Amino acid sequence: MTASDASQLRSGPATPQLLAVARGDAPADLLLKNARVVNVFTRRIEQATLALHGQRIAGLGDYSNGAQIVDLKGAFVCPGFIDAHMHVESTSLPPSQFVRLALPHGTTGVVLDPHEIANVLGLAGIRYIMADALNLPINAMFALSSCVPSSHLETSGARLEAADLAPLFDDERVVALAEMMNYPGTVNGDPGVLAKINLGLSRRVVDGHCPGLTGRSLEAYIAAGISSDHECTKASEALEKLSRGMKIYIREGSAARNLEALLPAITPETMSRFCFCTDDRHPGDLADEGHIDHIVRKAISLGLDPIVAITIASLHPAIHYRRPSLGAVAPGYFADLLVFDDLHDLRPRETYFHGQLVAKDGQTLQDVIATGPRPTAPASPLRLPALTASSLEIRAQPGVREIRVIGMDPHQLLTASLKLPPRIEAGVYASDTSRDVLKLCVIERHRATGNIGKGFVTGFKLQAGAIASTVGHDSHNLAVLGVNDSDMLAAVRALEQCGGGQCAVRDGKILALFPLPIAGLMSDQPAEVAIRQQRALMAAARSLGCPHHDPFMPLSFLPLPVIPSLKLTDLGLVDVDQFKVVPLEA
Repeated sequence: MTASDASQLRSGPATPQLLAVARGDAPADLLLKNARVVNVFTRRIEQATLALHGQRIAGLGDYSNGAQIVDLKGAFVCPGFIDAHMHVESTSLPPSQFVRLALPHGTTGVVLDPHEIANVLGLAGIRYIMADALNLPINAMFALSSCVPSSHLETSGARLEAADLAPLFDDERVVALAEMMNYPGTVNGDPGVLAKINLGLSRRVVDGHCPGLTGRSLEAYIAAGISSDHECTKASEALEKLSRGMKIYIREGSAARNLEALLPAITPETMSRFCFCTDDRHPGDLADEGHIDHIVRKAISLGLDPIVAITIASLHPAIHYRRPSLGAVAPGYFADLLVFDDLHDLRPRETYFHGQLVAKDGQTLQDVIATGPRPTAPASPLRLPALTASSLEIRAQPGVREIRVIGMDPHQLLTASLKLPPRIEAGVYASDTSRDVLKLCVIERHRATGNIGKGFVTGFKLQAGAIASTVGHDSHNLAVLGVNDSDMLAAVRALEQCGGGQCAVRDGKILALFPLPIAGLMSDQPAEVAIRQQRALMAAARSLGCPHHDPFMPLSFLPLPVIPSLKLTDLGLVDVDQFKVVPLEA
């Protein structure tokens, strides 16, 4: 989307030429005839010909005069899909590579929260993502990161206050203040938090992030003006929040998959309050499973009416983010369309963006993305302490019967807070593969503080070796998990040498390395190369005994101290329910 396109999103489409085509007094640039149009306003299917002029839809009906005519032969046409909330950094790709994977799946709009790179590089990181998203065939909208850092319980690479964010709201592509994760600060009226919220309310809307919040605390959070949440994991939670006016984003990403749990909350009375989002989606999953189209297909397979699913995926986020030219197949709207054959197994055959065919039969057309140099990413060196194997040791305390252990669920961001007997070897706490209790360390990488948080986690089931990643929400310090300290140290050093990324190690040997030189979060390679590297990494993790499709995604959320219940940051174990650092010994 160009800067002029962004301006048009607010200014409207009215031109004499468009109206002449709509009246039938002038030929359309393109006619899509014999279409079965999904009407998201009436929730019905209409037989019609679409008349397109430039980037817009002029009208639907019995139009016959067009410079170009495409006979769809009864195929379905619906609005392009919009991801209501996602972090493009979690695709391991900058926007210019992400779009190549998204377009064939019917994605024509995304609301990007550059929160991950902001926690590493601050405003420079946000500006890099926004610059890379220019002139792409997608409606790239932005929600400005509200929590950098997410809390005082971790060390980030940057800190952003309301005054830092204010100038960015002048960009027409900015649609919101992004997820306000500091819900304790919101509920208790922290002045800095409220300054950001009020800034967002004065310019756009404010999105939320409040897992498990209920009762009076939820009332206060919503009273602050926060209008959405994508962290619901139960239908009852979603119903309480939407009954107080919130929009609920059903998240189905690579780690958190909440669709099945929340689907019962969608009824004829509530359906207008829902959107779909992925939040965090890996590139291989985008290529193999899909994007928002995957959520739509899954929702339909679980019993949701197909037209309702399409409406949730298109019109609803456009309404929430005040984009009246997006989200429907109707006169004056941008011609962002997808063509498909089966209403009950929706698989995009063609994707149109602003009236131009941009993807067909699973492939992005090569000439739709501008060639030439892309913006240069800011430098982001890893500043790690000098480490030895003893740096990762945890000296055992005498007489301790139990230690706190993080209980990981590979399909949820929520973790359990467990208390288990420790395994002690030579006076130090050690991993215990027989009980699937593995050591986890988080090493601060931005400011050379030397901070190392140390703890244990269950759920990964590694039987050998170690895995490590510089993707660690939200401050993205280096997280390493392993069976022994020597392999953990080898994994850390491998990432230090390549400038960030993810790796798997066994017996001191690097089995697979996925370099992420852009802020330690994103690849500088084409999407196809990044996918191959990531798949090799997953295979290496499976060779260590891990049965999960992608252990690096749940690993990346273990340092996140704003989602309950027990997490580990560079400052130590965090009891999120109490919002404080707690000792390893229970």
